[in-house]
Amino acid sequence: MRFPLFVDAVSRRAGLSTAQSATIARAVLQTMVERMTGGRSGDLAGHLPDELDGYLAGPDPADGRPAPLGPAEFLRRVGERAGVDEATARVGTGAVFATLREAVTVDEFRDMVARLPGDFDGTSQPIPRPPYDS
Repeated sequence: MRFPLFVDAVSRRAGLSTAQSATIARAVLQTMVERMTGGRSGDLAGHLPDELDGYLAGPDPADGRPAPLGPAEFLRRVGERAGVDEATARVGTGAVFATLREAVTVDEFRDMVARLPGDFDGTSQPIPRPPYDS
């Protein structure tokens, strides 16, 4: 999937501008990778736009465990990185995860979510698609 298509999908889902959606997508991926066990995002890089590759490399802690980071802190970090408020961070995060589900295979998405700690909240749960005019 090309970066403009990824960002456009996030923008439509979140109801945000494409510029803001691109910034939020980068912030979500960077924060997500920090939170994943093992510190890497697995095979996602091969299925996402090249422009996002740099955000998929996270720290590799010696013990393989991520630093403690609950759902509220996750959204706070996304908001801080993207320069948006908490509500925008929440909507944008949900849109990024929904777009990721379409951009990668089912197995890769399941692997990604499985590598997130159990306290990760519903931001990776399905969200309704916006209605499209016929």
